[in-house]
Amino acid sequence: MRWLTHPVVQFLAAGVVVLVLVGVATSWLSRDAADEEAIDDARTLTQVLGRSVAQPAVPRGLVSADPAAIDRLDRKVLDRLLVGDVRRIKIWKADGTIVYSDRTELIGSVYPLDEDELEALREGRTDAELSDLSKPENRFERELGPDLLEVYTQIWSPEGEPLLFEAYFTAGQIGRQREAVLARFLPITLGSLIVLLALTTPLVLLLARRIARGARVREELLQAAVRASDAERLRIARDLHDGVVQDLAGSSFALSTVSSSGSLAPQVRGELDEVSRSLRTSMRSLRSLLVEIYPPDLHAGGLSAALHDLAAPLTATGTAVDVDVSGDDGASEGVVALTWRVAQEAVRNVVHHASATRVSVTVRREGDTLVLEVVDDGRGFDPDAEGPEGHFGLRNLEGLVRESGGTLEVESAPGDGTALRMEVPVR
Repeated sequence: MRWLTHPVVQFLAAGVVVLVLVGVATSWLSRDAADEEAIDDARTLTQVLGRSVAQPAVPRGLVSADPAAIDRLDRKVLDRLLVGDVRRIKIWKADGTIVYSDRTELIGSVYPLDEDELEALREGRTDAELSDLSKPENRFERELGPDLLEVYTQIWSPEGEPLLFEAYFTAGQIGRQREAVLARFLPITLGSLIVLLALTTPLVLLLARRIARGARVREELLQAAVRASDAERLRIARDLHDGVVQDLAGSSFALSTVSSSGSLAPQVRGELDEVSRSLRTSMRSLRSLLVEIYPPDLHAGGLSAALHDLAAPLTATGTAVDVDVSGDDGASEGVVALTWRVAQEAVRNVVHHASATRVSVTVRREGDTLVLEVVDDGRGFDPDAEGPEGHFGLRNLEGLVRESGGTLEVESAPGDGTALRMEVPVR
C-alpha cells in the first residue's frame, strides 16, 4: 500500500474530493439561482397576465358578482390566462370575496386575505409564495400537485376598485429553469477543474521526482559524511593505539623492570610501583576511549562481543551489567552498526549521568525487527525538562533510526531510572 503515500496519488485524491465538493456546491447554488430566476419569471408573467390581459377585460359589475359580467370575462380571456404553467386564476376583492376564478365553485366565497396579500393589494406590489394547500380556499388546488407557487399582483376594476389578481404555477417551470441553469454552469465549472487537474498533475509528478531525487542525494551525502567520520575516527584510533598506548605500555613495563631491581631503596621502589600502576590505569582508560572513538570489528567478533566490550568500563566500576544478544544473525551491516552506535550512546549516558547500580543491554529479534533495550536503575531524568545539551547524541541518532525505518523511544523519570528501546527493520 506504499502507493497510497505517493504525492501524485494524494494530489489526485485531493483533486477528486475538491471536484465532488465543488460539484455539490455549484449544484446547490445553481438550484437557488434557478429557483430565484423562475420565481422572478413567474412574477413577470403574473404582472403581464393581470395588468395587460385581465385588467382591460374586466367588465363593469364583476365586483358586485354580476353573473353576466362573470360570463363575459370567462369567455373573453380565460383561454389567454391559463397559459404555460398557470393552473389556476383567482381575482379577489379587499374583503376576501373571490369575484372570479376558473373554478366557478369558488366564485362568491369569502376567505380573509392575509397581511402580505392585503399589502400587495394596497401598494401594488407583486409577491410570490408557496401555496398552503391546507387552507379551504386552496382545496381545489390540491389535485394539481404538492408544490404550487402562488403569485399575486394588483389590478383595477372599471369602477376604480383595486382587485387582487392571483395566479397559481406548478413546480414544472421552476424545475425546467433549474435544469437550464445547471446545464449552463455545471459543465463549465467541473470542466475547468478537470482541465486544471490534468495540467497540474504532471507538474506535481515532476516536483515529486525532484523531491525524491533530492532525498536520495541527501541520503548519499549523509552516508558519505558517516563514512568520512568513521574513517577519521579509525585514523585517530590507530594513531593513539600505535603511538600513545604503546608508549605507555613500554613505560609501564620499563618501570616494573626497574622497580624489581634489588638495588633500589624500598621507598623509591614503592614510588616506581605507584607510577607504573598509574600508567597502566591511563592505558586502560585510553583503550576504553579507543572503543568509544571507533567500534570494534562487528563482523569479525560479532555484535555480542562488541557490546560486552562496551559494557566493560561499567563492570570495572562495580556496576552489575547484564548483556544478552540474540537474533542478530542475518541483520544487515548498517543495522548492526546502528544498533551498536545507539547502545554505545546509551551506555555512555549511563556512565556519565545515571550513577546506576544495575544495567541491562538486550538485543533480540521480533519478526522482521531487531530490538535493542538498554535499562538502568539510575537517577533518571525528566525528558520534558531536559536541557538542550542533555542526551544530544541520542537525539542525533534518532534521525538515523527514522531514516532506517525504525523508532527510538526513551522513557525516564527522576529517581526511576531510564529505559531506551530501539526497533529497526533487520534489512
